[in-house]
Amino acid sequence: MTDREESADDVGQLSNLPLPNGANGQVENLPHEAGLFSGLRIVSLCTLLSRVLGFIRETALAALWGLTPVKDAYVAAFKIPNLARALFGEGALSAAFTPLFVREQEQHGRDAAMRLASSVFVWLGLWLTALVAIAELALAGTIWLAPLSAELRLWLVLTAIMLPYMPLICLTAQLGAVLNALGRFVWPALLPVLFNVSSLAAIWLLQRFDLTSEGQAHWLAGFVLLTGSLQLAAPWPQLVRLGFRPRGDWFAARDRIHELLRIMAPVVMGLSITQLNTYCDTLIAMLFSRPAGAASSVWRPLEFGTAAALDLGQRLFQFPLGILGVALGTVIFPVLTRHAERGDWQRLRDDLSLGLRLVFVVGLPASAGLWLLAEPLAVVLFQRGHITETNARQIAEMIAAYGLGVWAFCGLLIVQRGYYAIGDRITPLKIGLSVMVVNLTLNLTLIFWIGGRGLALSTSLCGILQFGLCLLFIQSRVGRLPWWSLASNAGRAVLGTVGMTLVASWVLRWLAAGAVDSSGRLLQLGVTILAAIVSYALLAAILRLDEFWMLLRPHRDAE
Repeated sequence: MTDREESADDVGQLSNLPLPNGANGQVENLPHEAGLFSGLRIVSLCTLLSRVLGFIRETALAALWGLTPVKDAYVAAFKIPNLARALFGEGALSAAFTPLFVREQEQHGRDAAMRLASSVFVWLGLWLTALVAIAELALAGTIWLAPLSAELRLWLVLTAIMLPYMPLICLTAQLGAVLNALGRFVWPALLPVLFNVSSLAAIWLLQRFDLTSEGQAHWLAGFVLLTGSLQLAAPWPQLVRLGFRPRGDWFAARDRIHELLRIMAPVVMGLSITQLNTYCDTLIAMLFSRPAGAASSVWRPLEFGTAAALDLGQRLFQFPLGILGVALGTVIFPVLTRHAERGDWQRLRDDLSLGLRLVFVVGLPASAGLWLLAEPLAVVLFQRGHITETNARQIAEMIAAYGLGVWAFCGLLIVQRGYYAIGDRITPLKIGLSVMVVNLTLNLTLIFWIGGRGLALSTSLCGILQFGLCLLFIQSRVGRLPWWSLASNAGRAVLGTVGMTLVASWVLRWLAAGAVDSSGRLLQLGVTILAAIVSYALLAAILRLDEFWMLLRPHRDAE
């Protein structure tokens, strides 16, 4: 069997999967091949829009504050609600809740599943509100009683303001998980767009008033809460039409809530490893960065502004990660869960393999592109306002180092969904915790050797290690993966990526002479990206990378 035939066979496994009768007595259809790729395109396009708006937001903040202590404090404070968004809005809550919802729907129908979802919503709201109240009291005591520097005090104050965003985004994520499990992807995918649009409006509005940088940071933190409320309210009309509503019997479902929490705890920890690694990067950068104008010392080897540069570098690597990894994980997870629920291991392996091949075909060139174009990206996107040429070079180092691991981070999101679909929440957690120790060790070693970019490089290397280990050990649970197909696909993707990189590198050097001003640099970057896309598309056709074209061509639903 040829690779093309093998690929077609794998895609053909995404057959029409009937759901049991819902409350209305009608049979619904899960996404098959057409539905999977249609859902993937919807989520990817919405994620693309969200990431573009996020870049604009970060660029506006960088131009507003530069790489200053206020920017560092805001970045570190926003990491906490942003971590909640990344964990719950893009993974953990969905990974824990979706199997319960699917099982309830499979066994008892739509109405029973909606009753479960309603009870989870009420209980989560109560528990998270209580948790945030306790955390706020601890922060208030620390701010009022502890002797703190001005920078640390600002960080804690901003954290206290934004902390209530956590229950808002967690509840929003639970509602989004319900919609995703029912094959409705548009509203959950548009909610991050709403967040970025609201944030940009807030930044624009704050610039109209005569405020200090600290005052702007306080008000902007308050706008985060307003945006969270809007995100929570937005999907309700569609949910109500589907039969979701608050019910008075939520207390009776406390045993199911305990089950959800028991499932969610290791899932949260497992999916949080990458986010915790990047957060550790930021904390280490803050602790080991010397103040502006200070000379280098043994214990403070990092340049001033390293934390803000890391944050901007993370924004760039989150771009392809969200468009491919998060989007594909969101769409494929309900399919894998239903395969596992029915004991259809062959289809589960086929769909998991298809997801991994898509990751190789798109993730590898994305990694190479970020590495190659790190400097022009940093200059074009960020070098304005208070961001100097030296700052842009610092940001470029982070982009290149994080970019090396993009393909592995995308693959990790898919393999982890495979573990959670079969109910194994411990194996990825053990692997992640082990890798986290390795990452911390490398962080505290590389910063004394290669400076701030060592933090980003360590995270990428550990992401590759974590992906490899998770992929190796999942076979003991689902059976042997089609390694020949995966290796063939990855090898051809590597060849295509190398060819694309050579072409793009030549174009980049050819246009370097004209990149002396902002318009010239933008032209250089745009033409290079276009050359990279066209050359990779041609090489994908020559190398018969069918998965690349699956993402582009339209699929019609089966009759």
